[in-house]
Amino acid sequence: MVRLLKAARQRQTESLTLLRALVELESPSDHKAAVDQCVEFTAEVATKLGANVRRHRRRDAGDILEARFDPGNSGKRSSKPLLLLGHLDTVWPLGTLAGMPFKIEKGRAWGPGVLDMKAGVAMALTALDFLKEEDLLPRPVILLLAGDEETGSHASRAITEKTAQRCEAVYVLEPAQGLEGAYKTARKGIANYRVHVTGVAAHSGVNFEQGHSAITELARQVGVIESCTNLERGITINVGTIQGGTRSNVVAAEAWAEVDARVVRAADFPALDRRLKNLRVRDRGCVLKVEGSLNRPPMERTRATVALYRRAATLAAGMGFELQEASTGGGSDGNFTSALGIPTLDGMGAVGEGAHARNESVVLKKLAPRTALLAAMICEP
Repeated sequence: MVRLLKAARQRQTESLTLLRALVELESPSDHKAAVDQCVEFTAEVATKLGANVRRHRRRDAGDILEARFDPGNSGKRSSKPLLLLGHLDTVWPLGTLAGMPFKIEKGRAWGPGVLDMKAGVAMALTALDFLKEEDLLPRPVILLLAGDEETGSHASRAITEKTAQRCEAVYVLEPAQGLEGAYKTARKGIANYRVHVTGVAAHSGVNFEQGHSAITELARQVGVIESCTNLERGITINVGTIQGGTRSNVVAAEAWAEVDARVVRAADFPALDRRLKNLRVRDRGCVLKVEGSLNRPPMERTRATVALYRRAATLAAGMGFELQEASTGGGSDGNFTSALGIPTLDGMGAVGEGAHARNESVVLKKLAPRTALLAAMICEP
């Protein structure tokens, strides 16, 4: 453990240089060319480190990078690979760097996407670099980086699942939980719905009674939808956006809402889905349509995942720090791999705060220890 920690500390300057380069390659999910440029750069770095690189090209989303690192003479090339899973896209639009530049200040690295999750990518490449150099890689490792995770992984999910099914375990490079840096052993599943109401337009002053307001009907439905929340079961429903109508003097002919639903247990989703899709109008002059489905299944706390966490906690203790575990309501691509029954441990990236916010930052003093811990988990047979 001391050897790995020393190697991580010796490479911290190089790791931060790599992190700066990744952050300054802005890569918003909705800008394919920008994401692909970041993919190309990362592919070049991985190739220089000896990886066999494959680029999965996508037409309507950022490409997916697959970099396979094979062990040296002391390793077993025939062993099942370990999957390091992450993404290169961010939520930040092009031009964000102008007002939110990458910087090292107050013991932190700052910038758009620095925590979520370009630091995790830099950590993985740094760890693989010194493990390869020291001939400490015991088995093949696949680094898989999506280009559309922040928008639901619609273009990358199939590749992620297919790759994970070849692997022994999955380590997700998303940020650790909170400033205490807990690893994540559970995540909620996420479903998205669109509730659309069609009414009948009418002049609000001349023939009001002939109209059937889509807005009024939708307002009634919102209360029913939000009543599906069950905090004891970890089920939350959020009506996040509402739109509708044309003018204040016109009875609204259309209105719609976007709904976010989250569940802790996969078993709870079918009943929730039926309840939402079986909503009925109160005003028979309106038509109600509900569309949506589960985007990410829950990552449930399984024995296999807990075993990975306990191994990591033991290794962390050997390095002189305590590693906690946590669950979160947010999703990641680890939701997909865990739902397939593959042991998946999440939150193995950087420690910091402010993901998706202007104060997004990484705590520098924790970067080397967490990189060393990731390397130690890769080394474990």
